[in-house]
Amino acid sequence: MNPFENLSASDNEALLKFPAYISLLAADRDDKLDEAEKESAIKFAHTKAFSCDPLLTEFYIEADKVFENNIDQLDKELPKDKDFREEAIKKKLLNLEKIVSKLGEKYTSTMRHSMKSFTEHVSKAHHNVLVDFIIPLSIPGLTDN
Repeated sequence: MNPFENLSASDNEALLKFPAYISLLAADRDDKLDEAEKESAIKFAHTKAFSCDPLLTEFYIEADKVFENNIDQLDKELPKDKDFREEAIKKKLLNLEKIVSKLGEKYTSTMRHSMKSFTEHVSKAHHNVLVDFIIPLSIPGLTDN
């Protein structure tokens, strides 16, 4: 059974933006998403669809289909001021944690681990310390081990 089919359409749509929010937060270090950062994020999102835990394959395949559109749309919609932008992204990530928690323990744990991996990769790709500041709070089901 696919746990994602139990989510509402709006929760599914929001969840598919998770990788884009992480990528934008990583890019925020220089106040904008440049083309190199965008290409790196797009390539990794595509690769993730084929290298993730089998429980999340369908999620990443679907996220990959809308990733570039999501990152462009979110980049335009989010505040331009670095501090306000970072705060807005963190609020969205907190809301996404609530959605992830609806998936059940097995999927929540797998998603948490996968997003941590995504965060670490994007952080390295953007040469910053995203893992240390993405969400300074411990969020059960998302940032805890």
